[in-house]
Amino acid sequence: MAERKTFLFLQGHHTFFWVRLGDALRAAGHRVLKVRVSGQDVFYWPRWRDATSYRGSKARWKGWIEDYMRREGVTDVLYYADRQPWNVDALAAAKDAGVRAWTMEFGYLRPDWLTLEPEAMGRFSRFPKDPDAIRALDPGGDWDPMGGENVYPSAFWEDAQADIGMYFSTVSFWAFYPHYRMDIVFDMFTGYYHWIKTLLKEKRETAHALAVQEERLSSGEPYNLLAMQVPHDYQIRCSSDYEEYGDMMREVLASMARAAPADRRLVMKMHPLDQGYKGYRELIPKWVREFGLEGRVDLIRGGELGQLLDGSEGAIMANSTVGLHAIRQGVPVKAMADAIYDVPGLTHQGDLDGFWEAPAPVDRDLARSFLRAVASEIQVKGSFFNRKGQEHAIGEVVERLTKRPYPAWAT
Repeated sequence: MAERKTFLFLQGHHTFFWVRLGDALRAAGHRVLKVRVSGQDVFYWPRWRDATSYRGSKARWKGWIEDYMRREGVTDVLYYADRQPWNVDALAAAKDAGVRAWTMEFGYLRPDWLTLEPEAMGRFSRFPKDPDAIRALDPGGDWDPMGGENVYPSAFWEDAQADIGMYFSTVSFWAFYPHYRMDIVFDMFTGYYHWIKTLLKEKRETAHALAVQEERLSSGEPYNLLAMQVPHDYQIRCSSDYEEYGDMMREVLASMARAAPADRRLVMKMHPLDQGYKGYRELIPKWVREFGLEGRVDLIRGGELGQLLDGSEGAIMANSTVGLHAIRQGVPVKAMADAIYDVPGLTHQGDLDGFWEAPAPVDRDLARSFLRAVASEIQVKGSFFNRKGQEHAIGEVVERLTKRPYPAWAT
């Protein structure tokens, strides 16, 4: 048997994936500990053995969790959402205590992948960006990590149900964890009010998106695709220099007005999980008029991503995973914020003004190496929601955590 390890679980995804992973590690002969800091941890980790509650202040948390790791002989700490403030402090504590840290998240690659990465993601990822180092991590072969159908599908209602469970479990146990606050930019009622408004328009917006897509693809007019992101996502809040996501879109529109060819159009594709609370449907037309781009910009929610990418002159985004789809398809990419794939040979390294007319091409061989390296090093097949996907991911995570050495590039 492999060396017996002690795994400490902090906050996980708001499903029962986390506790099932803990059970699997325990069944493999390892020690599993859980520290609870909120009601989410009580609801989604219904195991009392080896569970400890921290009910102190956020200011004292780093010192407390570092002492706990040392005292309990923790070898590995796991958490979901690495930029969640309590997890940021836990990572710092783990480094001070000499403990290996792992973050889990939705996959960089889609569909059917989850991320299992040392320490952190995005701006704070330690995955190499040197093309030669990436090629050295390529396991080889002709396999396509992003090819094939979605074998572990999940429904919108599962995501909504998980969100509701997260909110209500946190609120229900506030008296027990009085110092814990969710790191969210709006309350549950505001969020669901905007979701209801958005869902009521979904059929009409989908039809509009498909009509725009058909027009763009059949007209022959050149266009670029702007892949929008959820404005409150950690990828924007922590892995970009934009205080407000709208600032990035204004920067793109200003550059388009200044430097794009006069016949160039822009398709702005909303993120499917953007519920509209920022009001971009109303703001973007105002910005378009401000920059004199009337008749050249389409805002859509829906459409077929692969077709829109294929027909475009290039894709622009902050650091969306859409960038990986574009790179895989050989479509030029300009990343406006820190992205794991913002690598020479994969993305345009010059400024945005130059991207409109002379985008750097994708090195297709490097792209294949990058995707295979990412898949083999920091991705696992599976799902947080789909039960079969959970089982597959958990088996692979246990294998990686217990039988693989910590990646050399992360040390």
